[in-house]
Amino acid sequence: MPQGPPAPGDGEFIPFNRPLLLGTEVGFIEDAARRGWLAAGGDYCRRCETWLERRTGSTKAFLTGSCTSALEAAALIAGVAPGDEVVMPSFTFATTASAFALRGATPVFVDIDPRTLNLDPERAEAAITPRTRAIAAVHYAGVGAEMDAICAIADRHDLLVVEDAAQGILASYGGRPLGAIGSLGAVSFHETKNVTCGEGGALLVNDPELVGRAEVICEKGTDRRRFERGEVNRYRWVTLGSSFSAGEVTAAFLWAQLEAAERVTARRREIWSRYHEAFEPLERAGLVRRPIVPAYCDHNAHLYYLLLRDARTRAPFIEHLQGRGILSVFHYVPLHDSPAGTRFGRAAGSFEVTESIAPRLVRLPLWVGLDDAAIDRVIDASFEALSAGTARTGRRPRRPPAPRRRP
Repeated sequence: MPQGPPAPGDGEFIPFNRPLLLGTEVGFIEDAARRGWLAAGGDYCRRCETWLERRTGSTKAFLTGSCTSALEAAALIAGVAPGDEVVMPSFTFATTASAFALRGATPVFVDIDPRTLNLDPERAEAAITPRTRAIAAVHYAGVGAEMDAICAIADRHDLLVVEDAAQGILASYGGRPLGAIGSLGAVSFHETKNVTCGEGGALLVNDPELVGRAEVICEKGTDRRRFERGEVNRYRWVTLGSSFSAGEVTAAFLWAQLEAAERVTARRREIWSRYHEAFEPLERAGLVRRPIVPAYCDHNAHLYYLLLRDARTRAPFIEHLQGRGILSVFHYVPLHDSPAGTRFGRAAGSFEVTESIAPRLVRLPLWVGLDDAAIDRVIDASFEALSAGTARTGRRPRRPPAPRRRP
């Protein structure tokens, strides 16, 4: 099992995230350099793309420079244009919206499911107009959005579904890998993700009819790949595209991580489960709400969050943990009333859930390399931070005994 970076010792600072290094990355990078091909399309790029296709069932995977690049490519492939609309949750990262706004389309923001914090299908369907071109589903925390309902809505209205599966590698919905359910999907390998290459991503093309268009758009708008296969005698500029692809050095680093992806995910799930079990008394006392993972979703332990009782609790909670040498952080600021959101998009309906959870959500450190002692520090500090609240409620939760530590 990869051990990751050394765990913080007693009293040492515990960061929110620490990128995982497995020790094989440099060797693969050196091998790529010796092969003499450092641009996109080399052996390591092909290895990574093949791994993604096999693990997700996607028709075709394209390694990209980031998940943002994958989303921007997806917007081009989907053919969104000025006057079109794309329905999406307000509770997501800015690039979910900007990828489509860059093409002149209008992001239409809707509220989220209070259980999973993902797109609410009923709100999404209510926001559809004759101008709607696509639905962008986001899989928050590696827990799948309600893809059966979302895809059924898309079918009824003849829309594309684009999955923002930035947090979804090796997670699934109803047995189907996230990112490979809609027409197009985007995955992230940013340094905060389960497997990483620093900055990187992948575009998953799941509709066979879109593969040819995707190939041209990801090759800077040219038919160069057809030329390389001998299908045309020269390559030409065919349509709009860009340099979305990742290079061979990035792919070589990523290949080391993909080789260990299952073991990395398993360790993250162990940490997630330690948190989840430990915080049950806090939830029972009404001080927090833990993540909800529906039975038909297989999550990847991308992150562990707590929903605190009210917005006033979050800043003192974060400050208390920081005073104990632990970095916990908040997450998305809703897009529907952000400066760019009001300029480039529009809000559809009310946002009771989004506006309730956004100021109460706090994320805890979760990375391979955290040992039992460090996890216990985070748990203990969290109980301390909420002790004043327990005194007010008269329901003081007891911290469960820590499990026996592994030798």
